[in-house]
Amino acid sequence: METDNKIRCGWCTSSDLYKKYHDEEWGFPVYDDRTLFEFLILETFQAGLSWITILNKRENFRAAFDHFDYKKVANYSEDEIEELMQNTGIIRNKLKIKAAVSNAQAFMKVQEEFGSFSDYIWKYTDGKPIINNLKTSKDAPATTPLSDEISKDLKKRGFKFVGSTVIYAHMQATGMVNDHTEDCWTRTT
Repeated sequence: METDNKIRCGWCTSSDLYKKYHDEEWGFPVYDDRTLFEFLILETFQAGLSWITILNKRENFRAAFDHFDYKKVANYSEDEIEELMQNTGIIRNKLKIKAAVSNAQAFMKVQEEFGSFSDYIWKYTDGKPIINNLKTSKDAPATTPLSDEISKDLKKRGFKFVGSTVIYAHMQATGMVNDHTEDCWTRTT
């Protein structure tokens, strides 16, 4: 494993892949719809699993789901869903695979209504990250009243596997909330 002297959030020190994700993506604001969709799908597949499992399979997910082109995913046929069920490179959960398809459809409906998914999701924080002051990673909540609210609204709009914990993880991943610990080197970037 690569060694450096950077102080990072405690959850990401077990592998170089975790460190790279932490240093380059986690907690940094994302306003691009395709990337927001990618994280939404990855977070829904992560439900009940560890994030490192998803990161290890991320490139396989990208290939399997047409690089998270939500317009293509929204039109997947039953045959394509069955093909995904045979893909050993991803999490082969039929409910989650079907949810990816229906979530892509719901995602595009949100785009129609708000102009972009980014405009929709970021309206909850007035377009700016919520900066939390955490001493340790263990101080980060699993859910918040805001993730509860977003989860409830997404479910009303037909999204699946978007419970409050999944949504809070999505908020962290896409920088809607910055939960880097106070001593983390990325906190100042």
